[in-house]
Amino acid sequence: MSGLLEVVVLTAEDARRAEDGGADRLMMVGELTGQGRCPEPAAFRRVRDACTIPIRPLLRLRDGYRSDGGEVARLRGLASGYLVDGAEGFVLGFLDGYSQVDGEIVTALTDDGYWPWTFDHAIDRCLDIENAWTQLRGLRGLDQILTAGSSRGLEVGLEDLVARAKASPFDAGLILAGGGLIPEHVAWLSRAGVRAFQVGPQVRPGGSFSADVDTSLVRGWRILLDAERFRRAG
Repeated sequence: MSGLLEVVVLTAEDARRAEDGGADRLMMVGELTGQGRCPEPAAFRRVRDACTIPIRPLLRLRDGYRSDGGEVARLRGLASGYLVDGAEGFVLGFLDGYSQVDGEIVTALTDDGYWPWTFDHAIDRCLDIENAWTQLRGLRGLDQILTAGSSRGLEVGLEDLVARAKASPFDAGLILAGGGLIPEHVAWLSRAGVRAFQVGPQVRPGGSFSADVDTSLVRGWRILLDAERFRRAG
């Protein structure tokens, strides 16, 4: 993977503009309260019809990173519907009462599937980060971990994320860098081996999710990632 650009979208118009700007993949969120919630199936279908690039909807029914067995059946039902409607994979992340990866919930949602998935920013809330990475590595279908290296964003977590990527090419390949990403971070992360980046408010006027995705802002990130890729190749 080289220079993957993922854009967070809420609507079909967001999706069209993100693809026109050069996004490689979309993460779709229904509501942005708390850590975000699942999109409504009808809204997902509109987004799927509006673009041709892969989409990963978020699997989360309530605020926070906690869930319980009672939600698993509903989440599995939503996941099945998204797949039928054209989802490439999913974004999910659940923690237990000890602020560690909730392996039971995560496994229940992913172990019988053959689709790729991203573990989201829940990783940055874990009390024992090394244990969390150990739990996640090798889980069926996991191909990325969305992380800022800190619950306070990349401004704080950049150094730790760069160190992790440099120490482990495998971890570098799993990292989807996001959460306060700014252009200056890209070079540091790319040199460490990170090849995937997520933007959300960065591609909206005023940095607000109340504004639609702006094609020109997405294109700016596309140009930045491509330039960094060519620099590495040269």
